[in-house]
Amino acid sequence: MPFDTLAALVLFAAVSSITPGPNNLMLLASGVNFGFRRTVPHMLGIGVGFTVMVVIVGLGLAPVFAAAPVLHTVLRLLGVAYMVWLAWHLFQAGPVADGVPGTGRPMRFLGAAAFQWVNPKAWVMALTATAAYAGPGGGLWSVLPVALVFGAVNLPAVSLWAGFGAAMQLLLSDPVRLRRFNVIMALLLVASLWPVIAEFR
Repeated sequence: MPFDTLAALVLFAAVSSITPGPNNLMLLASGVNFGFRRTVPHMLGIGVGFTVMVVIVGLGLAPVFAAAPVLHTVLRLLGVAYMVWLAWHLFQAGPVADGVPGTGRPMRFLGAAAFQWVNPKAWVMALTATAAYAGPGGGLWSVLPVALVFGAVNLPAVSLWAGFGAAMQLLLSDPVRLRRFNVIMALLLVASLWPVIAEFR
């Protein structure tokens, strides 16, 4: 990969990974509610899951969706439903008092990895990255560098969101403020779905 193309890919990966989206909003909320250490499996799941997703999309899943758009539509609808479900659970989340978790728990590695397949922002990032930066020859060796760059850039970017959430724990130690924060995060998570929902209008 030429250096200028690599530099552009790194910039694209950094900006798209660090900007607000479902993954980052959930990591922020998890950092606040469970702390940084307990959010690490969630962060790793996002990094590994998205890297694998880029490889699979780049190896030919995009043409499948182009040939059968209904499959992509169904997947997007499932993603919307799942994210609304996650937002509802965040909306109902109770405080973590005296170091004892409430009814919720942080998302686990496999759940976070699987979530990438129903995350609208992840689909846009994967499709754009493979279309714009994968080599013209196709195949694994064309797609793998793109996936590895995203894997290297994504984890530090998403870690910032979890770290920021963990840093806010003291500020949100009051149950009333924590409740308001969780409600706001739930509403923002639903709001992040608007571009997807608007396409069905």
